[in-house]
Amino acid sequence: MLSSIIFYSLDRAIRQYRKLAQANIDRAGIGITIDQWLVLQVIREHDDLTQTDIAERVFKDQASVARMISLLLTRGLLASEPSRNDGRRSRLRVTPTGLQTLDAVEPVVLHNRAIALQGLSDDDLTLLKTLLERIYNNCTSPA
Repeated sequence: MLSSIIFYSLDRAIRQYRKLAQANIDRAGIGITIDQWLVLQVIREHDDLTQTDIAERVFKDQASVARMISLLLTRGLLASEPSRNDGRRSRLRVTPTGLQTLDAVEPVVLHNRAIALQGLSDDDLTLLKTLLERIYNNCTSPA
């Protein structure tokens, strides 16, 4: 039975969280998706990343990230400027409008996390993080 497979349960929880999170962002009237928020957040934290780097950090394929970046540029949430070090590359920056959007989303994101983690102690969260890291490392280690 699928429900007895830990990865099924994990994926189910993540998908339900994403549905909750997107619904609450929509209800707040903020015109952004969870994935677009992730891309903006990554670029705000690291404005020297390539699209490949961004895709790896948000767990999306490069084509999806390229489409999101294009949309965020069109909507004025991101700006692109030539790289000082490499004329073939562009440097993405979150615009003031993008920063306002990130600021508007932040309380919704914090609320979403509080809902999702309700009833879990700090010890529970520490254990969960440790176990998930172990699974991740098991999957990245040579077989």
